[in-house]
Amino acid sequence: MAFRKLIPFINAESEFANKVILRAEKYCYEGADELFIYNYSKMESDREEFIATLKKVEAHIDIPFMVGLYVNRFEDVKKAFYTGASRVVIKYDIMPSKSVLDESVARFGADRILVEIDSDEAFEQIAFPVDTLLIKHVDMGGSIQKRIMASGKNIVIRDSLLRNDLVELMELPQVSAVSTNYFEDKSLFKVKKNLKNAGVDVNIFDTSVPFSEFKTDEKGLVPCVTQDYRTGEVLMMAYMNQESYERTLETGRMTYFSRSRNELWCKGDTSGHYQYVKELRIDCDRDTILARVHQIGAACHTGEYSCFFTELARRDYIDTNPLTILKEDFDLIQERKENPKEGSYTNYLFTKGLDKILKKCGEEASEIIIAAKNPENDELVYEMADFLYHMMVLMADRGLTWADITRELANRRR
Repeated sequence: MAFRKLIPFINAESEFANKVILRAEKYCYEGADELFIYNYSKMESDREEFIATLKKVEAHIDIPFMVGLYVNRFEDVKKAFYTGASRVVIKYDIMPSKSVLDESVARFGADRILVEIDSDEAFEQIAFPVDTLLIKHVDMGGSIQKRIMASGKNIVIRDSLLRNDLVELMELPQVSAVSTNYFEDKSLFKVKKNLKNAGVDVNIFDTSVPFSEFKTDEKGLVPCVTQDYRTGEVLMMAYMNQESYERTLETGRMTYFSRSRNELWCKGDTSGHYQYVKELRIDCDRDTILARVHQIGAACHTGEYSCFFTELARRDYIDTNPLTILKEDFDLIQERKENPKEGSYTNYLFTKGLDKILKKCGEEASEIIIAAKNPENDELVYEMADFLYHMMVLMADRGLTWADITRELANRRR
């Protein structure tokens, strides 16, 4: 079995969207492996509001999340996945028809649909067509271990930990995760560290090379280059000693050593612009650390996003990096939408409206098909570029960004 997961749950029923988003963000930054967000209201209006909230949550976090909702028809499951959810949970005792479950599994896979049940149900005797069951109200004094083994399923346990011990739950056979709200105001990094010390195999920041093997200067310091994990942009450079390095591993927040103040400093404690660690690397000589982080706000004390905003010298060159090209071209299209320029073809499309944009997308898609039949690829490259441009115009017209598209692509990695 892979790492056992700690999955905080959020009950979104009758809850303000902003509160759900803030709680999800906090869990994400504090070390959650995944989230379980649910609202089992049977009211159609509540479901639609919940779906809208989930779309906002997905834009604010970068960890997987499961969605639990009342499923009246297959369309409800499809809408849940369209929010960016990695998995959907269907509650067994309010499921109107098993055919909806079967259809959902056939379309999205047995690994992406979970069934939620109470532990007193005879779940080991029911032929659920899913890989994983989510069970709650676990009675550790009963025959739960035998029943889990008999089910033949992976198990996620949902428990408030008011009576049960987290380590005991994690150690149950076939349990892949525990979902709880017990640690809402606590550091999940510390919780997972304690689980690791108790022998539970969880995913924590655990350095593969001890700091003692790093090549430091005479003061025991190593330079650290910090980079935006999404774009690769270099944000800043600072120094770390062994204590600040170990504090970073413990808290998940970049902590440096200030040479001028001769003390540790956690980036963001004063400004609120924390850097949440995604990855730490050491170079071939083991004398420089590379940190890839989720940056909140600006990295530079001047208010600039990156400290490296002063250009010293530059030679013109053609940048073919797909990440920067697509972003810069889309930014230009967005600029034309917000600030029209006379004679701009992009503005012509926006002025003509959605039907014209869709017509052009259709034409360019057809031309790709025709060009692909030719033995040479020159025309195909040209037509694909044409299609991408018109697709970006459509994205801007509908209020989408590349982040919306790339998140959906990331969710399809299976």
